[in-house]
Amino acid sequence: MTHDPVPSPFNMAAHVLTRAADDPTKTALSILGPDTTQDWSYGQIESAIRGAATGLLETGLNEGDRVLLRLGNTPDFPIAFLACIAVGLIPVPTSSQLTVAEITAMAAGLSPKAIIAGDAITLPDHAAPVIDTATFESFYTRPAAQFVIGDPNRVAYIIYTSGTSGTPRGVVHAHRAIWARRMMHDGWYGLTRDDRVLHAGAFNWTYTLGTGLMDPWTVGATALIPEVGTAARDLLTLMHKHKATIFAAAPGVYRQLLKSPIAPIPTLRHGLSAGEKLPDTTRDAWTTATSTPIYEAFGMSECSTFISGCPSTPADAGSLGQPQPGRRIALLAKDGILGDQGQIAVHNADPGLMLGYFNAPKDTANRFSGDWFLTGDIGQRLPSGAIRYEGRVDDMMNAGGYRVSPIEVETALALHPDVNEVAAVALPIKKDVTVIAAFYTSADVIDEDELAAHCAKHLARYKAPRLFVRKDTLPRGANNKLLRRALRSQWETENGQT
Repeated sequence: MTHDPVPSPFNMAAHVLTRAADDPTKTALSILGPDTTQDWSYGQIESAIRGAATGLLETGLNEGDRVLLRLGNTPDFPIAFLACIAVGLIPVPTSSQLTVAEITAMAAGLSPKAIIAGDAITLPDHAAPVIDTATFESFYTRPAAQFVIGDPNRVAYIIYTSGTSGTPRGVVHAHRAIWARRMMHDGWYGLTRDDRVLHAGAFNWTYTLGTGLMDPWTVGATALIPEVGTAARDLLTLMHKHKATIFAAAPGVYRQLLKSPIAPIPTLRHGLSAGEKLPDTTRDAWTTATSTPIYEAFGMSECSTFISGCPSTPADAGSLGQPQPGRRIALLAKDGILGDQGQIAVHNADPGLMLGYFNAPKDTANRFSGDWFLTGDIGQRLPSGAIRYEGRVDDMMNAGGYRVSPIEVETALALHPDVNEVAAVALPIKKDVTVIAAFYTSADVIDEDELAAHCAKHLARYKAPRLFVRKDTLPRGANNKLLRRALRSQWETENGQT
């Protein structure tokens, strides 16, 4: 199955707001509190975005200027993001948790022409003028700006992702990226204009921005976002009260919700999960508790999601699901041959694929093999066409000559009733000798013999960990992905291996 080519000329923000004119009074966004709800109609959200775009231009900004977004968990974030794109400015959203040193280093390379900043958010040591929240919100009532349309391949926005070297890299996306997200509507969400999508994340998380806001708005659905400070246990009440039909969250949120009894949610059709691997135990527990499935998606900052289960094609057990209809995905062996096992790759013609890394042409070129973008993740194609995830290229372990996926080890250990989270890592114990180690979190230390016996029941001997190390927490990056290399480095330092 293929999708229509991206229209030209094109504007990403105009595409997101296409359905606003269908029913301007329909609720586009509800911000949900325990006792109050703040509603934005489609007419109001479009007016705010286009008015803000006018206000930004009136400050002296010009098409092509980069605008650094330093915003918290408020509607200002998606409004600023789309307002910039509407008139050809290039928004650069950044984590509100970055330190002064981190954001200063980032701004030095970006050279933004302006900074839109929320209260109490760290600012860079940079000469760019700052537009504070009060000033930015005053733009909402300005006359509506006209959308700047043009080549769908021109730069629309830049987001930052963790680099393999530990230094964040800017990922440059084109206006066409939003066109590719249409493949998720059926290939992951099962999304319709009648849906009410409750996303558990904050406004200023890119997962929320895409799945929780822009995609529902693109089809004319209603986005539901919990207000700042909402506890995980309160999400179930909000789903009931506001008749959510789709619930989206990271796996950790599902684990939190499952700690309490869950009453049936009559309107809920299914859940969505992304950001990290969803444990089968969590998926099964949710389905048992709610009688609804969770559809998981696999992707990355460079191409959003492109493999997933969905209502029409649920994922095979133990797999990521199928490539979304319209995607061209391959598995590349080290020799570049396409086959049924290898590195997951995305064809460079995919409209959702990044333009490249910001000011890093060599890094960009290194991620390609011919026409294929290399994700750094290993997959195995099943007879059905579904793809099973085998781990990162740099996380794959070697035990006695066998390649072992950390995911397989972690899945087995997660079945132990006292293990909360687990990370499997290959550790050097002496020259040219490595063993598989399992770092885990739990309420108390678990006897190693007990863990070894548990693994013996679920894993071949060569896959079973030889070391078990309890941790209070496991390290995760800004996007909540498990940082196995950080565990390896920390262990090597503590044990004199560096």
